[in-house]
Amino acid sequence: MNFFKKLFTKEKKESLDKGLKKSKDSFFNKISKVIVGKSRVDDEVLDDLEEILISSDVGVKTTLKIIDHIEERVKKDKFLNSDELDLILKEEITRIICDSEDENEFLSISNDKPHVILVVGVNGVGKTTSIGKMANHYKSLGHKVMIGAADTFRAAAIDQLQVWSERVGVDLVKQEMGSDPASVSFDTLESAINKNIDVVLIDTAGRLHNKTNLMNELGKIKRVLKKKNVNAPHEVLLVIDGSTGQNAFEQAKQFTNVTEITSLAVTKLDGTAKGGVVLGISDQFNIPIKFIGVGEGIDDLQVFNKKEFVDSFFKKS
Repeated sequence: MNFFKKLFTKEKKESLDKGLKKSKDSFFNKISKVIVGKSRVDDEVLDDLEEILISSDVGVKTTLKIIDHIEERVKKDKFLNSDELDLILKEEITRIICDSEDENEFLSISNDKPHVILVVGVNGVGKTTSIGKMANHYKSLGHKVMIGAADTFRAAAIDQLQVWSERVGVDLVKQEMGSDPASVSFDTLESAINKNIDVVLIDTAGRLHNKTNLMNELGKIKRVLKKKNVNAPHEVLLVIDGSTGQNAFEQAKQFTNVTEITSLAVTKLDGTAKGGVVLGISDQFNIPIKFIGVGEGIDDLQVFNKKEFVDSFFKKS
């Protein structure tokens, strides 16, 4: 069975539909006003669609790519009914979202245990909460999970992870506030090896005001992890806040400039009409999305699948 299908339930689909409702309603309300009374997709419709996509935080470059593809199809088919616009948009948006090369490998943990995931992102995006929910996700799959509290610059982050570790029932490695983040990371991995842990999630500081310090800090964490496991970290996952729209682009840009990002988690999509940012960030940075946050519940950080995402986005109310 496909690995993703084992993770996706009817309840999760309903949660996804609900979480994307604001983005979907805003998007299609705008489109319906554009095509009302139109018998075909013409230049005026495409111009209006371009404006809608940009205003939905898809981003200029990704928007132009989508519009170019639709224009090619209009020329090829000679005549394109406005009723077909939803279908074509759905196909083009599905195509634009970055895929992992191997979905099963992307969603699974490596055999080189413990599988270490370094989690990065600016403060306030829901990074610490996402780590707690990811811990719950991996534990629900039968994995032994450990969290490392390496954001030692915020006492609140350490306290929050303590609450989440107790709630989920996983081990937490922490030190005093102000401790060396690399030291916490090293101790976490050492403990995980000794306890035969499957998945390690390491929180990191979310400071962007000094990118040099951030780059040096992340570099040091990676170096000390490799002392215990040459392949660690196996993933560097960037958490971004989907509700911030274009600011999320800037977050992604800043972090991809200072470290290699292998996957994304996009949070807070349920409280915004800016879900289009998922499309632009995935396309422009060519980074696959691993998780999306569509609610406050512990199970509302969902494994991302572009087919289910686009189906929900285009589902008629």
